[in-house]
Amino acid sequence: MSNQPASALLSVRDITVRFGGIVALDCVSFDVPRNKVCGLIGPNGAGKTTLFNCLSRLYSYQSGDLQFDGQSITNTPVHEMPRIGVGRTFQNLAMFKTMTVRQNVMVGAHSCSNKGFIGNMLKTPSSRLEEKRLTDDANALMDYLKLSEYADNIVGDLPFGIQKRVEFARALAAKPKMLLLDEPAAGLNHTEMNDLGTFIRSVRDDMGITVLLVEHHMNLVMAVSDWIVVLNFGKKIAEGTPEEIQQHPEVIRAYLGDGDREAA
Repeated sequence: MSNQPASALLSVRDITVRFGGIVALDCVSFDVPRNKVCGLIGPNGAGKTTLFNCLSRLYSYQSGDLQFDGQSITNTPVHEMPRIGVGRTFQNLAMFKTMTVRQNVMVGAHSCSNKGFIGNMLKTPSSRLEEKRLTDDANALMDYLKLSEYADNIVGDLPFGIQKRVEFARALAAKPKMLLLDEPAAGLNHTEMNDLGTFIRSVRDDMGITVLLVEHHMNLVMAVSDWIVVLNFGKKIAEGTPEEIQQHPEVIRAYLGDGDREAA
């Protein structure tokens, strides 16, 4: 295997998660390189979503540690994750569907607001300046993701592919250092999936954001990832470049060795 770049934004160290007698993750360790796209793949039941939920602090783990930008986030509450620089999208869209596109994007921007509830309520001069900055940033982001024409539309009335872009915009509005993408291609057509690949690469190249991607469309993963980590039955079985992973015997066995298991 090739040596991974030394500079890691996220370090996963011996993470173990048990649900009753079931071991969902078993001493999983790997690094996510800074300013790269890292794919996290594996068959159904491999533990990918469990790990994502640990990274988002939705799940606790029985042992191990998560280091983000050199600091442990094991005791970081879920509501603080956007503030330290971790954004996330979900396989099942998690948005305010009765709100407009602009309002949804602004929710993401406000998740890292410096003024807090009291400052915003009192409309102090500094809070008004920050509100203008956040609005300008949201408008620029909608332009970037070609959402400006939908800015005042109710999100729930828009096509699914557009709703996916709104969720990306909301996650990016918090200006994350790392973006966690959970099955972002689910429900997209071929054209939308190609656009998604372009978007993921542009987030890395234009914004300098590290991306950790869980996705079952292998063509997309191989096309956009700089580094890939493979899980199977809660254990890491391989990591490396896309070329190395495609040829790795344990990975081939995990995906093709059991005809009843669908790749995920």
